[in-house]
Amino acid sequence: MEVRYTKHFLNKLEDLFSETEYQLRYEKGSFKSGYCLLKDHKIAVVNKYYTVEGKINCLIDILKSIQIDPTPLSEKNQKLYLSLLQTEIQL
Repeated sequence: MEVRYTKHFLNKLEDLFSETEYQLRYEKGSFKSGYCLLKDHKIAVVNKYYTVEGKINCLIDILKSIQIDPTPLSEKNQKLYLSLLQTEIQL
């Protein structure tokens, strides 16, 4: 899957996150990787000052690093999630 660095694609990723157990928050912070993942509380925090491209890359990294059961996701988000798992991020 080709990753498109647009606000529309960022909205798709945020919609995917809304259907998971994880809560997505944008906060200021000096995270070394651009995000912080609190697995015990199921919270993902992304640096709010990142560009759209940076936020998209962070969300894809987070989705690849956490365990999500795709069965409760909507059909379109299941397809998006499964295709993202096979995607390599081009830096």
